[in-house]
Amino acid sequence: MRLDRAAVFVGLLLALTGCVTTGPNTPESRLRESKSDKNKEAAQVLTQLGQHYMQENDLQGALEQLNKAIGYNASYEPAQTVIAVVYERINDMPHAEEHYRRAVEIDPARGGPNNNLGAFLCKTGRTAEAMPYFQKAVADPFYQTPALAWTNAGSCQMRGGDTASAEEDFRKALAIDSNNGEALFQLANLLYQRNDAFRARAFMQRYDALGQASPQALKLGHDIESRLGNRDAALSYSRRLQTQFPDSEQAHALDNTASP
Repeated sequence: MRLDRAAVFVGLLLALTGCVTTGPNTPESRLRESKSDKNKEAAQVLTQLGQHYMQENDLQGALEQLNKAIGYNASYEPAQTVIAVVYERINDMPHAEEHYRRAVEIDPARGGPNNNLGAFLCKTGRTAEAMPYFQKAVADPFYQTPALAWTNAGSCQMRGGDTASAEEDFRKALAIDSNNGEALFQLANLLYQRNDAFRARAFMQRYDALGQASPQALKLGHDIESRLGNRDAALSYSRRLQTQFPDSEQAHALDNTASP
């Protein structure tokens, strides 16, 4: 309501003076700034609301709020990113890609949007296309989670079959964050696949010490120890897997292996 009144006031002022002043501190410029600020504020609030709906798994409600946010301010990067995530969740990949790319276009040098687009492209099988975006992400000196981008790059290299580059990227991630669980697990898995179970065990033990148990990691721990001939350690992993994740695919795989 106050915005409408301000617009009327500006119209009356111009009619009285008979001229238009476009300096930096005119009523007209202040009105534009006020409207821009209000649009940005509305986009922020609606994006937060969209995130809330997404967390509640109300994806339709999330899309409605996020489209409103973009309507207020299409250059608000978080809105573009969150709506891309929602579209990805409902398997609408063309719209997801459109918004991930729009987020990068808004701030091309920013690490987060570049990492997100790279991860999306990798998930959709475009590993070569994804890699430059990870490089842009880690080149951002203000990017707070470069270890995440290096880990994603390593996983992408694994998908593309370049295990040497993948190992290098995982090690770069760990040089930044020695407790990066995903990089530790992926390195253990990579080395196990190379039949280097001894070094794989070292990374598996570091991962295990973080207390981030998953069915995939417990199964890998079991397989590593089995290959090394450590039956007690392998049994410990299998018991944990069957106790903590009894319905997992990995637990069923161990059950079938143990069956006569």
